[in-house]
Amino acid sequence: MSKKDDICFMSALEMREKIKTQELSALEITEVLIERINKINPLINAYCTLSLDMAREMAKQADEKVKKGEKLGELIGIPTSIKDLMQTKGIRTTYGSKLYENFIPEVDDIAVERLKKEGCVLMGKTNTPEFGHVPITQNLVFGVTKNPWNLEKTSGGSSGGAAAAVASGLSTLALGSDGGGSIRLPSSLCGVFGLKPTFGRIPRYPPIGIAFWSMDHYGPISRYVKDAALMLNVMKGFHPADKNSFPDEGIDYVKCLDQIPDKLKIGYSFDLGYFRSVEPEIEQIIQESIQKFEKYGWNIEKLKIKLKKPEYSFSLLVSLGYAYDLKKEVSERRDDLSPDLIRIVEAGLSYNAIDVGKATAQRQQLYETFYKIFKEYDVILTPTTPTPAFQAGTTQPPKVKGKQLSVVSWMSFTYPFNLTGLPAASIPCGWTKEGLPVGMQIVGKRYDEKIVLQVAYAFEKICPWQDKKPDF
Repeated sequence: MSKKDDICFMSALEMREKIKTQELSALEITEVLIERINKINPLINAYCTLSLDMAREMAKQADEKVKKGEKLGELIGIPTSIKDLMQTKGIRTTYGSKLYENFIPEVDDIAVERLKKEGCVLMGKTNTPEFGHVPITQNLVFGVTKNPWNLEKTSGGSSGGAAAAVASGLSTLALGSDGGGSIRLPSSLCGVFGLKPTFGRIPRYPPIGIAFWSMDHYGPISRYVKDAALMLNVMKGFHPADKNSFPDEGIDYVKCLDQIPDKLKIGYSFDLGYFRSVEPEIEQIIQESIQKFEKYGWNIEKLKIKLKKPEYSFSLLVSLGYAYDLKKEVSERRDDLSPDLIRIVEAGLSYNAIDVGKATAQRQQLYETFYKIFKEYDVILTPTTPTPAFQAGTTQPPKVKGKQLSVVSWMSFTYPFNLTGLPAASIPCGWTKEGLPVGMQIVGKRYDEKIVLQVAYAFEKICPWQDKKPDF
Protein backbone atom coordinates (compact mmCIF):
# COMPACT_ATOMS: atom_id res chain seq x y z
CA MET A 1 0.00 0.00 0.00
CA SER A 2 1.31 3.46 -0.90
CA LYS A 3 2.05 6.24 1.57
CA LYS A 4 -1.02 8.08 0.29
CA ASP A 5 -3.21 5.07 1.00
CA ASP A 6 -1.62 4.80 4.45
CA ILE A 7 -2.71 8.37 5.15
CA CYS A 8 -6.25 7.90 3.83
CA PHE A 9 -6.86 4.85 6.01
CA MET A 10 -4.89 5.96 9.08
CA SER A 11 -6.64 6.17 12.44
CA ALA A 12 -7.46 9.64 13.73
CA LEU A 13 -5.39 9.11 16.86
CA GLU A 14 -2.30 8.10 14.89
CA MET A 15 -2.85 10.96 12.47
CA ARG A 16 -3.14 13.43 15.33
CA GLU A 17 0.19 12.34 16.78
CA LYS A 18 1.94 12.67 13.43
CA ILE A 19 0.52 16.18 13.03
CA LYS A 20 1.64 17.15 16.52
CA THR A 21 5.20 15.93 15.90
CA GLN A 22 5.14 17.48 12.40
CA GLU A 23 5.93 14.10 10.83
CA LEU A 24 2.92 14.93 8.66
CA SER A 25 1.31 18.31 8.15
CA ALA A 26 -2.43 18.77 8.27
CA LEU A 27 -2.26 20.35 4.81
CA GLU A 28 -0.36 17.37 3.39
CA ILE A 29 -3.01 15.03 4.78
CA THR A 30 -5.81 17.22 3.44
CA GLU A 31 -4.31 17.35 -0.05
CA VAL A 32 -3.93 13.55 -0.11
CA LEU A 33 -7.58 13.12 0.80
CA ILE A 34 -8.67 15.73 -1.74
CA GLU A 35 -6.81 13.82 -4.45
CA ARG A 36 -8.57 10.61 -3.43
CA ILE A 37 -11.97 12.32 -3.19
CA ASN A 38 -11.57 13.67 -6.73
CA LYS A 39 -10.79 10.15 -7.93
CA ILE A 40 -13.24 8.02 -5.92
CA ASN A 41 -16.22 10.21 -5.07
CA PRO A 42 -17.53 10.31 -8.67
CA LEU A 43 -17.81 6.52 -8.45
CA ILE A 44 -19.71 6.26 -5.17
CA ASN A 45 -21.27 9.71 -4.62
CA ALA A 46 -20.53 9.82 -0.89
CA TYR A 47 -20.07 13.59 -0.78
CA CYS A 48 -22.86 15.76 -2.15
CA THR A 49 -21.18 19.09 -1.40
CA LEU A 50 -17.42 19.58 -1.04
CA SER A 51 -15.76 22.38 0.94
CA LEU A 52 -12.19 21.85 -0.22
CA ASP A 53 -11.02 25.47 -0.13
CA MET A 54 -12.30 25.74 3.41
CA ALA A 55 -10.59 22.44 4.25
CA ARG A 56 -7.25 23.72 2.98
CA GLU A 57 -7.61 26.88 5.04
CA MET A 58 -8.52 24.94 8.19
CA ALA A 59 -5.53 22.64 7.63
CA LYS A 60 -3.19 25.62 7.25
CA GLN A 61 -4.51 27.08 10.49
CA ALA A 62 -3.90 23.75 12.24
CA ASP A 63 -0.30 23.64 11.00
CA GLU A 64 0.29 27.22 12.20
CA LYS A 65 -0.89 26.29 15.68
CA VAL A 66 1.46 23.31 15.75
CA LYS A 67 4.44 25.40 14.62
CA LYS A 68 3.72 28.12 17.17
CA GLY A 69 3.40 25.62 20.00
CA GLU A 70 -0.15 26.69 20.78
CA LYS A 71 -2.68 24.55 22.61
CA LEU A 72 -4.08 22.03 20.15
CA GLY A 73 -7.62 20.72 19.87
CA GLU A 74 -8.44 17.05 20.25
CA LEU A 75 -9.14 16.73 16.50
CA ILE A 76 -6.36 18.96 15.23
CA GLY A 77 -6.04 18.55 11.45
CA ILE A 78 -8.29 15.47 11.21
CA PRO A 79 -10.36 15.24 7.97
CA THR A 80 -14.01 15.10 8.93
CA SER A 81 -17.29 14.94 6.99
CA ILE A 82 -20.73 16.13 8.07
CA LYS A 83 -24.01 14.50 7.07
CA ASP A 84 -26.17 16.82 4.99
CA LEU A 85 -28.88 16.89 7.67
CA MET A 86 -26.76 19.15 9.95
CA GLN A 87 -26.35 22.85 9.37
CA THR A 88 -22.85 24.02 8.47
CA LYS A 89 -22.08 27.72 8.42
CA GLY A 90 -21.20 28.86 4.91
CA ILE A 91 -21.54 25.33 3.43
CA ARG A 92 -24.67 24.34 1.52
CA THR A 93 -27.05 22.20 3.56
CA THR A 94 -29.86 20.62 1.53
CA TYR A 95 -31.28 17.90 3.82
CA GLY A 96 -31.28 15.87 0.60
CA SER A 97 -34.28 17.87 -0.60
CA LYS A 98 -35.06 20.13 -3.53
CA LEU A 99 -36.88 22.31 -0.99
CA TYR A 100 -33.46 23.34 0.36
CA GLU A 101 -31.34 22.85 -2.75
CA ASN A 102 -29.60 26.23 -2.41
CA PHE A 103 -29.75 26.76 1.36
CA ILE A 104 -26.52 28.05 2.94
CA PRO A 105 -26.81 28.27 6.75
CA GLU A 106 -25.54 31.20 8.78
CA VAL A 107 -24.83 29.02 11.83
CA ASP A 108 -23.29 25.64 12.64
CA ASP A 109 -25.15 22.83 14.32
CA ILE A 110 -23.95 22.49 17.94
CA ALA A 111 -22.17 19.20 17.18
CA VAL A 112 -20.44 20.71 14.14
CA GLU A 113 -19.41 23.73 16.21
CA ARG A 114 -17.83 21.45 18.81
CA LEU A 115 -15.94 19.46 16.18
CA LYS A 116 -14.61 22.65 14.61
CA LYS A 117 -13.59 24.05 18.01
CA GLU A 118 -11.31 21.02 18.45
CA GLY A 119 -9.54 21.69 15.16
CA CYS A 120 -11.02 19.23 12.68
CA VAL A 121 -10.80 19.86 8.92
CA LEU A 122 -14.23 19.88 7.26
CA MET A 123 -14.04 18.16 3.87
CA GLY A 124 -17.72 18.55 2.99
CA LYS A 125 -21.26 17.26 3.37
CA THR A 126 -22.24 13.63 2.84
CA ASN A 127 -25.29 12.44 0.96
CA THR A 128 -28.55 11.43 2.64
CA PRO A 129 -32.11 10.53 1.59
CA GLU A 130 -34.57 13.43 1.76
CA PHE A 131 -34.89 14.46 5.42
CA GLY A 132 -33.49 11.01 6.31
CA HIS A 133 -36.78 9.27 5.60
CA VAL A 134 -35.52 5.85 4.40
CA PRO A 135 -32.59 3.53 5.27
CA ILE A 136 -30.98 3.88 1.85
CA THR A 137 -29.22 6.92 0.41
CA GLN A 138 -30.65 8.53 -2.71
CA ASN A 139 -32.54 11.74 -3.41
CA LEU A 140 -33.82 13.97 -6.21
CA VAL A 141 -30.95 16.45 -5.85
CA PHE A 142 -27.82 14.27 -5.83
CA GLY A 143 -28.91 10.76 -6.79
CA VAL A 144 -27.71 7.44 -5.38
CA THR A 145 -24.79 6.76 -3.02
CA LYS A 146 -23.24 3.39 -3.83
CA ASN A 147 -21.59 0.80 -1.65
CA PRO A 148 -17.76 0.93 -1.83
CA TRP A 149 -17.53 -2.88 -1.72
CA ASN A 150 -19.87 -3.38 -4.66
CA LEU A 151 -21.02 -0.43 -6.72
CA GLU A 152 -24.24 -2.21 -7.64
CA LYS A 153 -25.28 -2.34 -3.97
CA THR A 154 -26.73 0.25 -1.62
CA SER A 155 -24.64 2.00 1.02
CA GLY A 156 -27.62 1.96 3.38
CA GLY A 157 -28.92 5.07 5.07
CA SER A 158 -29.72 7.54 6.02
CA SER A 159 -26.05 8.22 6.86
CA GLY A 160 -25.06 6.28 3.75
CA GLY A 161 -22.80 8.99 2.37
CA ALA A 162 -21.00 9.26 5.71
CA ALA A 163 -20.36 5.51 6.01
CA ALA A 164 -19.32 5.20 2.36
CA ALA A 165 -16.86 8.10 2.74
CA VAL A 166 -15.19 6.55 5.77
CA ALA A 167 -15.06 3.07 4.23
CA SER A 168 -13.48 4.48 1.05
CA GLY A 169 -10.78 6.52 2.76
CA LEU A 170 -12.42 9.81 1.78
CA SER A 171 -12.94 10.91 5.38
CA THR A 172 -11.17 9.89 8.58
CA LEU A 173 -14.14 10.77 10.78
CA ALA A 174 -17.80 11.32 9.95
CA LEU A 175 -20.73 12.83 11.80
CA GLY A 176 -23.96 10.92 11.21
CA SER A 177 -27.45 10.85 12.68
CA ASP A 178 -29.71 7.96 13.59
CA GLY A 179 -33.50 8.11 13.87
CA GLY A 180 -34.25 4.42 13.27
CA GLY A 181 -30.87 2.88 12.45
CA SER A 182 -29.36 5.54 10.22
CA ILE A 183 -25.84 5.32 11.69
CA ARG A 184 -25.80 1.59 12.39
CA LEU A 185 -27.39 0.32 9.16
CA PRO A 186 -24.96 1.98 6.70
CA SER A 187 -22.04 1.25 9.03
CA SER A 188 -22.97 -2.42 8.82
CA LEU A 189 -23.40 -2.41 5.04
CA CYS A 190 -20.19 -0.41 4.43
CA GLY A 191 -17.95 -2.24 6.91
CA VAL A 192 -17.21 0.55 9.41
CA PHE A 193 -17.93 1.28 13.07
CA GLY A 194 -20.91 3.45 13.97
CA LEU A 195 -22.19 4.54 17.37
CA LYS A 196 -25.65 5.83 18.29
CA PRO A 197 -25.19 7.25 21.80
CA THR A 198 -27.93 7.55 24.40
CA PHE A 199 -30.64 9.96 23.26
CA GLY A 200 -29.53 13.42 24.39
CA ARG A 201 -25.85 12.59 24.88
CA ILE A 202 -24.94 14.81 21.91
CA PRO A 203 -27.06 17.98 21.59
CA ARG A 204 -29.01 18.62 18.35
CA TYR A 205 -29.68 22.17 17.30
CA PRO A 206 -30.97 23.71 15.06
CA PRO A 207 -33.58 21.00 14.40
CA ILE A 208 -34.94 20.19 10.94
CA GLY A 209 -38.51 19.25 11.94
CA ILE A 210 -40.32 16.95 14.35
CA ALA A 211 -40.39 13.66 12.40
CA PHE A 212 -37.68 12.13 14.58
CA TRP A 213 -37.68 14.75 17.33
CA SER A 214 -37.79 12.20 20.17
CA MET A 215 -35.72 9.50 18.47
CA ASP A 216 -32.90 11.17 16.53
CA HIS A 217 -29.38 10.68 17.85
CA TYR A 218 -26.16 12.22 16.51
CA GLY A 219 -23.10 10.01 16.54
CA PRO A 220 -19.69 9.15 15.07
CA ILE A 221 -18.79 6.87 12.17
CA SER A 222 -15.16 5.74 11.90
CA ARG A 223 -12.87 2.86 10.99
CA TYR A 224 -11.57 2.47 14.54
CA VAL A 225 -13.52 2.22 17.81
CA LYS A 226 -11.12 4.60 19.59
CA ASP A 227 -11.69 7.22 16.91
CA ALA A 228 -15.44 7.08 17.57
CA ALA A 229 -14.73 7.44 21.29
CA LEU A 230 -12.59 10.50 20.51
CA MET A 231 -15.45 12.10 18.57
CA LEU A 232 -17.88 11.32 21.39
CA ASN A 233 -15.55 13.02 23.88
CA VAL A 234 -15.67 16.17 21.78
CA MET A 235 -19.42 16.30 21.03
CA LYS A 236 -21.03 15.11 24.27
CA GLY A 237 -22.52 17.27 26.99
CA PHE A 238 -25.41 19.58 27.84
CA HIS A 239 -26.39 22.56 25.74
CA PRO A 240 -29.32 24.81 26.74
CA ALA A 241 -30.64 24.94 23.16
CA ASP A 242 -31.51 21.22 23.30
CA LYS A 243 -33.92 20.38 26.11
CA ASN A 244 -33.16 16.67 25.72
CA SER A 245 -29.40 17.08 26.24
CA PHE A 246 -27.92 16.25 29.63
CA PRO A 247 -24.74 17.11 31.54
CA ASP A 248 -21.41 15.53 30.76
CA GLU A 249 -20.46 12.81 33.27
CA GLY A 250 -16.76 13.49 32.82
CA ILE A 251 -15.95 10.12 31.27
CA ASP A 252 -12.98 10.01 28.90
CA TYR A 253 -14.25 7.42 26.45
CA VAL A 254 -10.84 6.97 24.83
CA LYS A 255 -9.03 6.22 28.09
CA CYS A 256 -11.76 3.87 29.34
CA LEU A 257 -11.16 1.57 26.36
CA ASP A 258 -7.88 0.42 27.88
CA GLN A 259 -9.90 -1.25 30.65
CA ILE A 260 -11.49 -4.50 29.46
CA PRO A 261 -14.21 -5.49 31.97
CA ASP A 262 -13.48 -8.63 34.00
CA LYS A 263 -17.09 -9.66 34.33
CA LEU A 264 -19.98 -9.10 31.97
CA LYS A 265 -23.28 -10.81 31.36
CA ILE A 266 -24.19 -10.67 27.69
CA GLY A 267 -27.46 -11.74 26.13
CA TYR A 268 -27.76 -12.32 22.40
CA SER A 269 -30.78 -12.60 20.16
CA PHE A 270 -31.44 -13.27 16.49
CA ASP A 271 -35.10 -12.25 16.63
CA LEU A 272 -35.73 -9.89 19.60
CA GLY A 273 -38.76 -12.07 20.20
CA TYR A 274 -40.67 -11.06 17.07
CA PHE A 275 -38.48 -11.00 13.93
CA ARG A 276 -37.54 -14.28 12.26
CA SER A 277 -36.26 -13.29 8.83
CA VAL A 278 -32.46 -13.24 9.15
CA GLU A 279 -30.48 -14.66 6.25
CA PRO A 280 -28.76 -17.90 7.39
CA GLU A 281 -25.33 -16.63 6.31
CA ILE A 282 -25.74 -13.50 8.45
CA GLU A 283 -26.85 -15.54 11.44
CA GLN A 284 -23.87 -17.88 11.10
CA ILE A 285 -21.38 -15.00 10.93
CA ILE A 286 -22.93 -13.30 13.97
CA GLN A 287 -23.01 -16.59 15.93
CA GLU A 288 -19.32 -17.18 15.26
CA SER A 289 -18.54 -13.61 16.28
CA ILE A 290 -20.42 -13.90 19.57
CA GLN A 291 -18.48 -17.04 20.44
CA LYS A 292 -15.20 -15.12 20.16
CA PHE A 293 -16.12 -13.12 23.25
CA GLU A 294 -15.58 -16.31 25.27
CA LYS A 295 -11.88 -15.36 25.25
CA TYR A 296 -12.67 -12.77 27.92
CA GLY A 297 -14.44 -15.20 30.22
CA TRP A 298 -17.71 -13.30 30.06
CA ASN A 299 -21.06 -14.95 30.74
CA ILE A 300 -22.80 -15.21 27.35
CA GLU A 301 -26.25 -16.71 26.85
CA LYS A 302 -29.15 -16.64 24.46
CA LEU A 303 -31.68 -14.01 25.42
CA LYS A 304 -35.18 -15.20 26.25
CA ILE A 305 -37.35 -12.29 25.24
CA LYS A 306 -41.06 -11.88 24.64
CA LEU A 307 -41.64 -8.70 22.73
CA LYS A 308 -44.59 -7.52 20.69
CA LYS A 309 -43.43 -6.15 17.35
CA PRO A 310 -43.09 -2.36 17.88
CA GLU A 311 -43.40 -1.48 14.18
CA TYR A 312 -46.78 0.18 14.67
CA SER A 313 -45.37 2.63 17.20
CA PHE A 314 -42.29 3.50 15.17
CA SER A 315 -44.06 3.86 11.82
CA LEU A 316 -46.91 5.95 13.21
CA LEU A 317 -44.73 8.37 15.20
CA VAL A 318 -42.35 8.93 12.31
CA SER A 319 -45.04 9.38 9.66
CA LEU A 320 -46.99 11.68 11.97
CA GLY A 321 -43.91 13.88 12.29
CA TYR A 322 -43.33 14.05 8.56
CA ALA A 323 -47.02 14.83 8.02
CA TYR A 324 -46.76 17.76 10.41
CA ASP A 325 -43.54 18.99 8.80
CA LEU A 326 -44.49 18.60 5.15
CA LYS A 327 -48.28 18.72 4.77
CA LYS A 328 -48.13 22.07 2.96
CA GLU A 329 -45.23 21.01 0.72
CA VAL A 330 -47.00 17.80 -0.34
CA SER A 331 -49.87 19.95 -1.50
CA GLU A 332 -47.89 22.78 -3.13
CA ARG A 333 -44.56 21.23 -4.22
CA ARG A 334 -45.39 17.57 -4.70
CA ASP A 335 -43.07 17.12 -7.70
CA ASP A 336 -40.11 18.26 -5.57
CA LEU A 337 -40.55 15.51 -2.99
CA SER A 338 -39.49 11.86 -3.05
CA PRO A 339 -42.43 9.52 -3.80
CA ASP A 340 -41.67 7.39 -0.73
CA LEU A 341 -41.68 10.48 1.47
CA ILE A 342 -45.06 11.56 0.04
CA ARG A 343 -46.50 8.15 0.97
CA ILE A 344 -45.16 8.52 4.52
CA VAL A 345 -46.71 11.99 4.84
CA GLU A 346 -50.07 10.79 3.54
CA ALA A 347 -50.02 7.87 5.97
CA GLY A 348 -49.32 10.30 8.80
CA LEU A 349 -52.30 12.45 7.84
CA SER A 350 -54.64 9.48 8.26
CA TYR A 351 -54.06 8.90 12.01
CA ASN A 352 -56.25 10.10 14.90
CA ALA A 353 -55.64 10.76 18.60
CA ILE A 354 -56.45 7.18 19.62
CA ASP A 355 -53.85 5.88 17.16
CA VAL A 356 -51.25 8.21 18.67
CA GLY A 357 -52.16 7.08 22.17
CA LYS A 358 -51.77 3.44 21.17
CA ALA A 359 -48.36 4.10 19.61
CA THR A 360 -47.17 6.02 22.64
CA ALA A 361 -48.30 3.23 24.99
CA GLN A 362 -46.53 0.62 22.87
CA ARG A 363 -43.36 2.69 23.01
CA GLN A 364 -43.55 2.88 26.80
CA GLN A 365 -44.09 -0.89 27.06
CA LEU A 366 -41.03 -1.43 24.86
CA TYR A 367 -38.87 0.71 27.15
CA GLU A 368 -40.11 -1.15 30.22
CA THR A 369 -39.30 -4.50 28.59
CA PHE A 370 -35.69 -3.49 28.00
CA TYR A 371 -35.46 -1.90 31.43
CA LYS A 372 -36.22 -5.31 32.92
CA ILE A 373 -33.79 -7.09 30.58
CA PHE A 374 -30.97 -4.73 31.48
CA LYS A 375 -31.51 -5.40 35.18
CA GLU A 376 -30.07 -8.83 34.40
CA TYR A 377 -27.75 -8.19 31.43
CA ASP A 378 -24.98 -5.67 30.78
CA VAL A 379 -25.10 -5.85 26.98
CA ILE A 380 -27.34 -7.23 24.22
CA LEU A 381 -25.90 -8.48 20.92
CA THR A 382 -27.91 -8.84 17.70
CA PRO A 383 -27.33 -8.68 13.96
CA THR A 384 -27.43 -5.07 12.77
CA THR A 385 -29.27 -5.98 9.57
CA PRO A 386 -31.03 -9.21 8.53
CA THR A 387 -29.36 -9.14 5.09
CA PRO A 388 -26.19 -7.69 3.58
CA ALA A 389 -26.39 -4.73 1.19
CA PHE A 390 -29.06 -5.09 -1.49
CA GLN A 391 -29.50 -3.49 -4.91
CA ALA A 392 -28.67 0.21 -5.15
CA GLY A 393 -31.37 2.56 -6.41
CA THR A 394 -34.26 0.72 -4.78
CA THR A 395 -35.95 1.03 -1.41
CA GLN A 396 -37.19 -2.56 -1.59
CA PRO A 397 -35.21 -4.99 0.61
CA PRO A 398 -34.79 -8.57 -0.62
CA LYS A 399 -36.85 -11.60 0.29
CA VAL A 400 -35.58 -13.73 3.19
CA LYS A 401 -36.70 -17.35 3.49
CA GLY A 402 -39.33 -16.61 0.87
CA LYS A 403 -40.75 -13.67 2.82
CA GLN A 404 -40.70 -10.15 1.37
CA LEU A 405 -39.35 -7.66 3.89
CA SER A 406 -40.77 -4.17 4.16
CA VAL A 407 -38.44 -1.21 4.65
CA VAL A 408 -39.33 -0.97 8.35
CA SER A 409 -39.11 -4.72 8.99
CA TRP A 410 -35.61 -4.70 7.44
CA MET A 411 -34.73 -2.23 10.26
CA SER A 412 -36.15 -4.51 12.96
CA PHE A 413 -32.95 -4.79 14.98
CA THR A 414 -32.23 -1.07 15.08
CA TYR A 415 -35.36 1.07 15.44
CA PRO A 416 -36.41 -0.40 18.85
CA PHE A 417 -33.36 1.30 20.34
CA ASN A 418 -34.43 4.65 18.92
CA LEU A 419 -37.84 4.23 20.49
CA THR A 420 -36.12 3.47 23.82
CA GLY A 421 -33.21 5.90 23.42
CA LEU A 422 -30.62 3.29 24.42
CA PRO A 423 -26.99 3.46 23.21
CA ALA A 424 -26.17 1.03 20.41
CA ALA A 425 -23.32 0.47 17.97
CA SER A 426 -22.62 -1.57 14.85
CA ILE A 427 -19.23 -3.17 14.45
CA PRO A 428 -17.90 -5.08 11.41
CA CYS A 429 -17.75 -8.78 12.26
CA GLY A 430 -17.37 -10.67 8.99
CA TRP A 431 -17.93 -10.91 5.26
CA THR A 432 -20.40 -12.80 3.14
CA LYS A 433 -19.30 -15.19 0.40
CA GLU A 434 -20.10 -12.38 -2.02
CA GLY A 435 -17.58 -10.15 -0.22
CA LEU A 436 -20.06 -7.83 1.51
CA PRO A 437 -19.58 -6.62 5.11
CA VAL A 438 -21.70 -7.85 8.02
CA GLY A 439 -22.29 -5.83 11.18
CA MET A 440 -23.02 -6.94 14.74
CA GLN A 441 -25.08 -4.65 16.97
CA ILE A 442 -24.00 -3.96 20.57
CA VAL A 443 -26.68 -2.42 22.81
CA GLY A 444 -26.14 -1.05 26.31
CA LYS A 445 -28.07 0.36 29.23
CA ARG A 446 -29.25 3.95 29.20
CA TYR A 447 -26.29 6.32 29.59
CA ASP A 448 -23.80 3.44 29.35
CA GLU A 449 -21.86 4.23 26.17
CA LYS A 450 -18.78 3.20 28.15
CA ILE A 451 -19.65 -0.49 28.17
CA VAL A 452 -20.84 -0.43 24.54
CA LEU A 453 -17.49 1.02 23.47
CA GLN A 454 -15.50 -1.33 25.71
CA VAL A 455 -17.23 -4.39 24.27
CA ALA A 456 -16.76 -3.04 20.75
CA TYR A 457 -13.06 -2.37 21.38
CA ALA A 458 -12.62 -5.83 22.91
CA PHE A 459 -14.06 -7.32 19.71
CA GLU A 460 -11.90 -5.12 17.52
CA LYS A 461 -8.80 -6.43 19.32
CA ILE A 462 -9.82 -10.02 18.59
CA CYS A 463 -11.09 -9.42 15.06
CA PRO A 464 -9.61 -6.27 13.49
CA TRP A 465 -11.07 -5.50 10.09
CA GLN A 466 -9.12 -2.44 8.97
CA ASP A 467 -6.76 -4.39 6.70
CA LYS A 468 -9.67 -4.87 4.29
CA LYS A 469 -10.18 -1.96 1.91
CA PRO A 470 -12.47 -1.46 -1.08
CA ASP A 471 -10.81 -2.08 -4.42
CA PHE A 472 -11.58 0.67 -6.91
